[in-house]
Amino acid sequence: MDPSLSVDEASTHQTGLLAGLDVLVGGPIQHAILESGFVGHLRDAITAAVHTATENGANVFSAHVAEKFGAETASFTPEQVAVRDFHWMKKCDVFVAILPVLEDQTLGRTDGTHVELGWATALERPVVLVTEQPFVESASHLLKGLHRVGRVRAVDFDEFKEKPSLLVDAVLAVTEHPA
Repeated sequence: MDPSLSVDEASTHQTGLLAGLDVLVGGPIQHAILESGFVGHLRDAITAAVHTATENGANVFSAHVAEKFGAETASFTPEQVAVRDFHWMKKCDVFVAILPVLEDQTLGRTDGTHVELGWATALERPVVLVTEQPFVESASHLLKGLHRVGRVRAVDFDEFKEKPSLLVDAVLAVTEHPA
């Protein structure tokens, strides 16, 4: 999916393994915007997730796309972001959270994504976590144990970068969507 497209544009894909599913793709924004721009490997992973889901027929919601990977984040108020993202969470069939690990082997800060993980669990939305496996030591107990209270599948971040179709398999498994 071209990041310049509006998120509100309906997917034109009517066929594919994820046809009929609404997929919310989340991950760091605020702490991924550097002076030099949005963190490259994270942008690549989020773009791959959005593209893979869209190409497989899903209707995708993404703050990264809506905010043009930080270029237009300042044009949204906190109230607009909270209302928009909560609406997307209530509408979605599955939440895909991209959780990068930093060079020092700690989980990258992403307060909003963790709030969204709470929303997803409370609203009983299936979750796909794209992050290093096994979880890094700095990942919270709540994140590591999320699969005990919700439908959660984890996909290793590096394996996903090499083979984005792993996302499709995980979404199908966690949603029990017929392939």
